[in-house]
Amino acid sequence: MKILKSLVMSAAILATTSAFADPINVDNCGETLTFDKVPERIVVHDMNMTDMAFALGLQDKIVGLTGITGWYKTSPDFDKLRGDIPELAPKYPTVENLVAAKPDMFFAGWYYGMKPGGDVTPQTLEPFGIKTMVLTESCIHLNKDRPKASMDLLFSDMIRLGKVAGKQAKAEDLVKGWKEQLSSLKAKIGDKKELRVFLLDGPADKPFTAGQFAIPDAMISSAGGVNVTHDLPTSWGRTSWEAVAATNPEFLVLLDYQTGNGAADTFKFLQEHPAMSATDAVKNKRWIGLRYEELTPGPANVAAIEKMAKAMYPDLF
Repeated sequence: MKILKSLVMSAAILATTSAFADPINVDNCGETLTFDKVPERIVVHDMNMTDMAFALGLQDKIVGLTGITGWYKTSPDFDKLRGDIPELAPKYPTVENLVAAKPDMFFAGWYYGMKPGGDVTPQTLEPFGIKTMVLTESCIHLNKDRPKASMDLLFSDMIRLGKVAGKQAKAEDLVKGWKEQLSSLKAKIGDKKELRVFLLDGPADKPFTAGQFAIPDAMISSAGGVNVTHDLPTSWGRTSWEAVAATNPEFLVLLDYQTGNGAADTFKFLQEHPAMSATDAVKNKRWIGLRYEELTPGPANVAAIEKMAKAMYPDLF
């Protein structure tokens, strides 16, 4: 009996060690990111990437968050999922913030917690044993030879995170469900004429919006519209009011930071703008407000696409 028990224990130990025998490799902005074992201490930047981690149930591995309360109001659901996970920095972290938490992985992106040439980069974190998984949407900031936005920006990052965190099956189930939702939505919209859609990130002298490499471009397309700033060769960037007004948008997506009157204040700004007030979208008061985490790659994207479609084509729902 003792011999049998010993063999069972030895087999269990062998199974545990062999689970990490092969390195975990994932694409990271065109380069290979390798983990020798599943990360046990993770720091995540921003609400959208935190939502990805929460969707996979990684709370027990997350030792800190960054870039949450410095910009956004969190929802009760987010707060419940977060529990007592500490926030290491309300906006961008420092190397010291991260090193103090002793993580083996940082999940962030360019202009999502890191800046090209800044203090916090994969290269500055590497000497401390911290590997950085970069949000795919943000790769365009270092490599201009990237494909235009598609919903794969969400799907592939969920699969990558699942693979690295030992939750690949769960990630694949999530992605499969999202694809089915979008396929059903596409069938419902059918061959309806695409509405011209303009996304605005708040009042400004020059509009800050989504170009062809940002996920809202793909989201608008999935909702049955066409992004009027699709030709911008960037992810998020600035254009001119004259250029936007010339496209005569028929529908508006307004980023809602949930401060003041949020998106309603942005729409009022457009109503008073000399160029934008004459567009069909503003004259007909056709707009929707969506939160930051709904418009950056994350689990909230699919529900946000449905919200857009219902607001754009109410006769179909």
